[in-house]
Amino acid sequence: MTTTENKTLDILAIKSLLPHRYPLLLVDRVLTWESGKTITAIKNVTVNEEFFQGHFPHKPVMPGVLMIEALAQTAALLSFLTMGVKPDENSVVYFVGIDNARFKRPVEPGDQLKMDVEILRVSRGIWKYKAIGTVDGKVALEAELMCTIRSAQDASQSAAQSTSQPAGQ
Repeated sequence: MTTTENKTLDILAIKSLLPHRYPLLLVDRVLTWESGKTITAIKNVTVNEEFFQGHFPHKPVMPGVLMIEALAQTAALLSFLTMGVKPDENSVVYFVGIDNARFKRPVEPGDQLKMDVEILRVSRGIWKYKAIGTVDGKVALEAELMCTIRSAQDASQSAAQSTSQPAGQ
């Protein structure tokens, strides 16, 4: 799948690359991507989203943590497209860190969150990205994200080892 051509992905292609499903699938369409470099995707924000019932009923606002998650899902798509692989049921993408997260404006029902993610570097299995979310050309949020891709078995073994080891060992 390595290419320098711009490509788009519809929701079916996105679902083939991400394990997330409703209500946590937060990418509706990929507008363009370039392997090893950048991706631009969108999330159409509608009043029908479950989180708006409680956040906040009198003034619906998309939670910041879900906006960060949407950026992370976009970053994961870019990673899988860059590697030229489709994850299987054993692939898990984990956050390693979020730096310099800033929220500049609320995202509300009717908005279209445009997500631009750029790979800054890949080192020892850790992917670092610069991610920006905009609405109508205005920055809504930005952050640097770090993720790693592991097999579910490796992740389970790491979790088991960390819970079975006393602190300091």
